[in-house]
Amino acid sequence: MAVIRKASLDAHAAAKDVKDREAAACEAAHAAGQAVATAHVPQHAYGGAWYALKAIAATGGEDVLQRLSVEREWQAHQLPGHLRDEVMDRIQIEERRTGPFIRMIKGPGF
Repeated sequence: MAVIRKASLDAHAAAKDVKDREAAACEAAHAAGQAVATAHVPQHAYGGAWYALKAIAATGGEDVLQRLSVEREWQAHQLPGHLRDEVMDRIQIEERRTGPFIRMIKGPGF
């Protein structure tokens, strides 16, 4: 667990290092940190998926919503069927005037 924790914290530290310069890299580093931490706490899997979508959203572009849709669909297909609805219902993509907003719905069971 010490190795996993260090790898996760190192990824989050890397995110902080690039936060002001490169938003997509920051979100991708957070996604890696959450994915590694899943070995320690399974709920971190939500964070990995959420940050991956945030990384795509941060890249912008006219096709960003299409790319987000493709990624979200890919994520859904990686999950076992009995977990798919639970996980994907909590991670939502909202279209706002300023661009896509990736939302995590927390509540009972989270």
